[in-house]
Amino acid sequence: MLLALNQRLNAGGFSGFRGAPLPPSFQLVSICFLRNKPYKLPLPFLILMAKERRLITSALPYTNNVPHLGNIVGSHLPADIFARYCRLRGFQTIFIGGTDEHGTASEIAAQKYGITPRELCDFYYKIHKDIYDWFQISYDNFSRTSKPIHYKTTQDFIARIQKNGFIIQKTISLPFCNECKRQLSDRYIEGTCPNCGYDKARGDQCESCGSMLDPEKLKNPKCAVCNSSNIEFKEKTHLFLDLEKLSPKLEKWIKQSKWREQVKSLALGWINEGLKPRCITRNLKWGVPVQFKGFEDLVYYVWVDAPIGYISSTKEWSKTKWKLFWQKPAKIYHFVGKDNIPFHTIFFPGMLMANKTFSLPYNVVGLQYLNYEGGKFSKSQNRGVFCENLASTGLSPDYWRYYSTYLIPETKDTEFYWKDFQDKINNELVGNLGNFVNRSLTFIVSKYNGKVPKAVLTKADKTFLKSVEKQIECVKVAFEKVELRSALEETMRLSAMANKYFQDNEPWKDVEKSKNALYVCANLSRMIALLIQPFLPDTSMKILKMLNAKDKDWKKISKLEIKPCQKLNKIELLFHKLEDKELEELKTKTSKVTEYFRERLTKEPKPIDKQSGHPLEERSMMNKEVEIVKELRAQKKEEKPAAMQKLKACPACRHVTYEEFAKMDIRVGKVIKAEPHPNADKLVILLVSFGKAMEARQIVAGIKKFYPIEKLMGKKIIVITNLQPVMLRGIESNGMLLAASENEKLGLLTVENDIEEGSKIS
Repeated sequence: MLLALNQRLNAGGFSGFRGAPLPPSFQLVSICFLRNKPYKLPLPFLILMAKERRLITSALPYTNNVPHLGNIVGSHLPADIFARYCRLRGFQTIFIGGTDEHGTASEIAAQKYGITPRELCDFYYKIHKDIYDWFQISYDNFSRTSKPIHYKTTQDFIARIQKNGFIIQKTISLPFCNECKRQLSDRYIEGTCPNCGYDKARGDQCESCGSMLDPEKLKNPKCAVCNSSNIEFKEKTHLFLDLEKLSPKLEKWIKQSKWREQVKSLALGWINEGLKPRCITRNLKWGVPVQFKGFEDLVYYVWVDAPIGYISSTKEWSKTKWKLFWQKPAKIYHFVGKDNIPFHTIFFPGMLMANKTFSLPYNVVGLQYLNYEGGKFSKSQNRGVFCENLASTGLSPDYWRYYSTYLIPETKDTEFYWKDFQDKINNELVGNLGNFVNRSLTFIVSKYNGKVPKAVLTKADKTFLKSVEKQIECVKVAFEKVELRSALEETMRLSAMANKYFQDNEPWKDVEKSKNALYVCANLSRMIALLIQPFLPDTSMKILKMLNAKDKDWKKISKLEIKPCQKLNKIELLFHKLEDKELEELKTKTSKVTEYFRERLTKEPKPIDKQSGHPLEERSMMNKEVEIVKELRAQKKEEKPAAMQKLKACPACRHVTYEEFAKMDIRVGKVIKAEPHPNADKLVILLVSFGKAMEARQIVAGIKKFYPIEKLMGKKIIVITNLQPVMLRGIESNGMLLAASENEKLGLLTVENDIEEGSKIS
């Protein structure tokens, strides 16, 4: 008699019969004995396939604002879809996330609100968590970088790097704003790039040419918070990660990776520029304290402690199993936006190499940006889909998850369009998927009393099922490549194949023929339900419930598991069509953002620009982290445009001085979008491009009477770009176009020659 002794292995090592080594994809689960002695079974009988371990992370969001759909599409949703797929395939999978709570961004926002950084992060953490829960982002653990477990993990992680000889000390000059009375992190100082001349370069990187920068290299530096040029560079000794020492190893690893080409190219671009030691400490109060003697007044730079948040969150998930997912042969997948690619392909891997304890990521899934209706998301302009409002729209998360999957910017920027949203829902969710499942199951209820008919499959049926099996494999291949949009498209292609099969067999005509068709369609409904589960979890569960199916994974996805005579449950409609009226209501409801802390902000004096004397509005060209401050301070009432204020005149001759005139930034702009103002008959809303000189601006102008909308498109105009933003009938205007008027005539000022957009007028 054979006796089995089950051995559950909790460690990563494996061994075979009598110590023979096993390949890493196998795990010993039992040893067999015969008469109390080892029985010499062939190796395959002694081992079973081990479940591959996969750790999936999504970029940690800042907790100082309300996420919009672009934030969801940029990391959380694709990571969730892939995690759900991995679980269905039977991989040991954990999906880790959390919030990034330290750094200047949180300090500044909290200061504006008159609260502590922790109070700010506590408040926004709940908002983020509620949104991700509603969206059914299936995190196994969603932690915070302000937790004690993270502080301890970060300090231990850096201590090991220091022990391994990759931490060095350097005395450097760091920018200090004398107006804000604070040291500025690289993201909060801007100026002219020394390489390409772009005048909105950040202290760490130029968004125009992609060059790595140090704040001291910027020309004409100024504070991005208060706009002051009163910047002083102060010397202090800080700790550095010796990236230069790690560069050869990083380069070899990146070249061997199987990442998407744009991710690999961006990473190698940084390598080719030449890596230098990178500062890992900052003179701030809010952050993980530095534990080394002589540096206790510093905290770790936020870019250092944030990715360690993946490790501390995993440790929080399980104190006993967490290491299994951070060491080989486990595979680590990072899902990040474009601006986070360098941190996950250069800096964090460099830290991991220096630490020598953890595995490097298997794949860095770098995504691009989601735009909105031809422009960018903007809370102050009510432009976009803001996630705090989605739960109140009446649509289930699956409507948003479906369209959002098509918007995942895998290789290039994508655009949210309401008309496209409506078309995708009506033509695909309703007309394809919903139509097939509801029609097939309703037929079974009406013709066979809700029981799946018995069938004798024909050669044609079997041939069709072979093509279905191949199509399912196409979906799996797309998932393994992390081509999630393609995986959804292949799934919907299968649904279209199922619709055609139903239509070709015409089950309403021939009772005998309908038995085969409806039996196959019931099984197709189950297969499709399982395939769409990563994308549409609610819909998948509804279909499986209607079928009375008990599947938990994809082990038997291609099998005909819905048996003859199986009783169906109550059939319910999966989706409804979006009519134009409902679409307009959705657009209005989802574009609004709650103005948290408004009472605190309006009681405080507005900061003043030292040069112009006008109140400042925080611009988010380079510090998106404090954009919420600007938006919450926007006044609802209509304000008189700053352009109407007269320039200071010379008392003697009423002339303005050149210095006064030179304060105006006048540039050539090109109209790339024009639409009527929703609340004013005479106003139009223009989106004006300035090329590489600056971001496109939204400008509200009273020219509708003189220029039809279609004649404005593509027109080059002259714009004053540095006026204080104003609200005109509820819409923010960020500039003033120049025009000449006489009686009832008006003409826009433009340029004769083909002058490049963004060119300065002087």
